[in-house]
Amino acid sequence: MTRFTYLGGIALLALATLGLSVALSPWWWLAAGPLLALTGLGVYDLLQRDHSILRNYPVVGHLRFLMEEIRPEIQQYFIERNTDGRPFDREVRSLVYQRAKATEAEQPFGTEREVYEVGYEHFVHAMCPLPTPEQPPRVRIGGPDCRQPYDMALLNVSAMSFGSLSSNAILALNSGAARGGFAHDTGEGGLSEYHLRPGGDLVWEIGTGYFGCRTDDGGFDESKFAAKAANPAVRCVSLKLSQGAKPGLGGVLPGPKVNAEIASVRGVPQGVTVISPPAHKVFSTPVGLIEFLVRIRELSDGKPVGFKLCVGSRRDVLAVCKAMIEVGTAPDFIIVDGSEGGTGAAPLEFLDHIGTPLTEGLITLHNALVGTGLRDRVKIGASGKVSSGSDIVKRLIQGADYTNAARAMMFAVGCIQAQKCHTNLCPVGVATQDARRARALDVADKSERVEQFQRATVRSATQIMASIGVHDPDELRPHMLRRRVTPTEMRSYAELYEWLRPGELLAEPPEGWVHDWKAADPSRFTA
Repeated sequence: MTRFTYLGGIALLALATLGLSVALSPWWWLAAGPLLALTGLGVYDLLQRDHSILRNYPVVGHLRFLMEEIRPEIQQYFIERNTDGRPFDREVRSLVYQRAKATEAEQPFGTEREVYEVGYEHFVHAMCPLPTPEQPPRVRIGGPDCRQPYDMALLNVSAMSFGSLSSNAILALNSGAARGGFAHDTGEGGLSEYHLRPGGDLVWEIGTGYFGCRTDDGGFDESKFAAKAANPAVRCVSLKLSQGAKPGLGGVLPGPKVNAEIASVRGVPQGVTVISPPAHKVFSTPVGLIEFLVRIRELSDGKPVGFKLCVGSRRDVLAVCKAMIEVGTAPDFIIVDGSEGGTGAAPLEFLDHIGTPLTEGLITLHNALVGTGLRDRVKIGASGKVSSGSDIVKRLIQGADYTNAARAMMFAVGCIQAQKCHTNLCPVGVATQDARRARALDVADKSERVEQFQRATVRSATQIMASIGVHDPDELRPHMLRRRVTPTEMRSYAELYEWLRPGELLAEPPEGWVHDWKAADPSRFTA
């Protein structure tokens, strides 16, 4: 049964009952009237641009909105659970929708959080808070070896590939980034016209498949890379080592989604499932990684380069830091992807049991860079369920300089978590390559929502920082964030975690770091 069968059936019944009312009895108007009204509603649904689900599912799509109106009891059961019983991000989705539509309101009746629950966190506000600045701060990305630094926003679009997302979704995200002046990470699926057409700033992500700069045998093509990296829209280049949802596995794009256009952008066969290798071909050691980043920086004419990873072994992180010292240069940025992140398909065991959560990953990398005297050369990005101003400030306190969001940005362009991403049957046109479904996503409307969500969320972050008593993220300190550790005790992050001093690992490593520091080898990754 197609998506429009119900509307077609209603229209036919409306015409039939209308004929009967004329030919037989006016009593048939009792049926013809409502059916004609429903037909008119269906036509309106097809033409309106605010709700993608109504454009794809006229008339019956209203049932979803009816379910939202009668929450919490029924919505609690039908909306908040997916097929394996795990909860959806209802509160997050609701907040994103409100900000994207510029309908956010004050919350009545106080907090819904249990403030005495173990794990509850809060910021320490100042008795004399500062006024919220008119313009939010930006982060300069570019170390001493970078010739084209870039000023990054506090919140940006995280990596989501064309192929995983539809052309209209990519257009909306990049148009929103262009409107709001923030960056859009391409994901590992290559550079497409949909990334380039709106003119938003791009972080070009290069994965293990080297899509967009790929040789016939799946290697890295320097000439293709240099030609595309020269595009003015490409502001930074990010090498993907791993992602939070499935560290140790490459990306997967099901064959039905690999149409001719996707195949051309990625340089792969049409209709064949694309599986990225788990590791890179062009290097296999920490020193090799840093040397490859040096080469990428040269090929991109001095643009900022960096890499993304889900932190695993602390020894590996230290080995990469040692490699930076040995080679004599460092990446301009490193993005830490938390194991709680991820918007697409991943094996359940990997989602639940592989990779370091963002908090520990951030603190590990931050400490490693500080302890080796490299922190002032390398900026840190954070991604993994970042969706609010408080999320941004929390990650800045934990060691990040800026944040990226994927899931929240998908919500902003209309994702309803139908979990049909891998089937090509996304009901709102976000994660599909079916042109008929993708058309439901109105680019102009959704790009405005992306821009509004990012602006409101960053505004919230600057308000929180001002209430803490700072304007610049560099002024945030671990003691400004506290966590309840027992029902009667709270501790600050300064107490909960160890924070190294600049150059401490080079001078005299703390006892808890000695073993990993000595074992870290820039000539090999941990086996």
